[in-house]
Amino acid sequence: MVFSTLFFLFFYLPVVLAVYYLTPLKLRNAVLLLVNLVFYAWGEPVYILIMFASIAIDYTHGLLVTRAKAKGNDRGAKLAVASSVVFNLALLFFFKYWDFIAGALAGIGLSFMPQLGLTLPIGISFYTFQTMSYTIDVYRGDARCQRDIVTFGTFVTLFPQLIAGPIIKYKDLDDQLTGRSHSPEQFAAGVQVFVIGLAKKVLIANNLGQLWDHYLAVPQAGLSTLGAWLGILAFSLQLYFDFSGYSDMAVGLGRMLGFEFMRNFNYPYISRSVTEFWRRWHISLSSWFREYVYFPLGGNRCSKGRLVFNLLVVWACTGIWHGANWNFLFWGLYYFAFLVLEKLWLGDGLKKLPVPLQHLYALLVAVVGWALFAIEDLSLLPGYLRAMFGFAQGGLVSPDALYYLRSYGPVLLLAGVASTPLAANLWGKSSQRARDLALPVLLVGGLVLSMAYLVDATYNPFLYFRF
Repeated sequence: MVFSTLFFLFFYLPVVLAVYYLTPLKLRNAVLLLVNLVFYAWGEPVYILIMFASIAIDYTHGLLVTRAKAKGNDRGAKLAVASSVVFNLALLFFFKYWDFIAGALAGIGLSFMPQLGLTLPIGISFYTFQTMSYTIDVYRGDARCQRDIVTFGTFVTLFPQLIAGPIIKYKDLDDQLTGRSHSPEQFAAGVQVFVIGLAKKVLIANNLGQLWDHYLAVPQAGLSTLGAWLGILAFSLQLYFDFSGYSDMAVGLGRMLGFEFMRNFNYPYISRSVTEFWRRWHISLSSWFREYVYFPLGGNRCSKGRLVFNLLVVWACTGIWHGANWNFLFWGLYYFAFLVLEKLWLGDGLKKLPVPLQHLYALLVAVVGWALFAIEDLSLLPGYLRAMFGFAQGGLVSPDALYYLRSYGPVLLLAGVASTPLAANLWGKSSQRARDLALPVLLVGGLVLSMAYLVDATYNPFLYFRF
């Protein structure tokens, strides 16, 4: 089940909200746990067993860590943490990477690992990271051990951010799980953020996705330079509005239920460097790797050689976290190379460049990176990159590309402007009276247009489901 469907918007969500607010406060976590499990089981009921296993294992390991520390048995506590980490990584490895590794080994003549053809459980990359961080934080003393399994299960399965983030650490949600507040103002703010996210996803991302799908399918003999750029710019903006829109919907749903989740995007396409880009893009994932991988390895308080190694580990992991394919690993290593360059050599020089050139550099690195991210068939990637940089078999410009430029130019321009804080800044500078008058009109208009699109359209993908 996804948020941008008529069934969710007109049946599941209203029923959940009605039942939730009619339930006494002390029973609301139990109700949430039930509706969370229904939400997850809707598409693939068999994988609900994995969810039960994750809840049971990490809940138990939290208790084991706490008991060992209470007895002064630090070694036992570390073993419990290690056991939890191994379980979560093994779960992720088996479902996400087994067939990839088996196929790679078979390609070099080693067939001792059979390919199982497993379906990837939705959201497994997100919720395994969330539960894994729980026992680590309990060991560090950053989070309390949760002794109520219903409350802990509610955290693991919380449906607004269950299948696509943002990745929420237990320590950030602990107090809200046991003592959150509800108010009409908070609910209204949640509705506002949700509708904005829905409009971003349905009205912008879905339209741009059709342009990218067209150019991804164009034979390289017919691909022009203009067409290649139209395609990859469409994908760059589609991915941003698709994922940030879903994150906004998650934040909005959380507020409707009394939770505050972290912001997952902060206008990444206005960055002046690759380092800044990754402070603004998928913030919850970046912060997770920084806190649980980069800092434990030593961070940047070490020798240059060790710094390079730490970055290599983090970005190799970041790449393969996104998918079991070589292109994702190479995409992670691509960013590793640029981040090493910036940290060791380019950092001061970049700051001396005119601001427009800094933006252009960061944007160019990101867009070229998205080509590596999006084109999973590596045999097609070199040809697409050559086309982008003027060596297209279809020439610099083609009639096909001009047609799509005229058709999608306004949407691309709108999306480009909307990916910057320009509209938010103008909104903030307007009078309170103007905002009070315009807000209901904009929200109702966005909701109605989104509903009209969903009623009429059959194209409604969600890119991060595969992660």
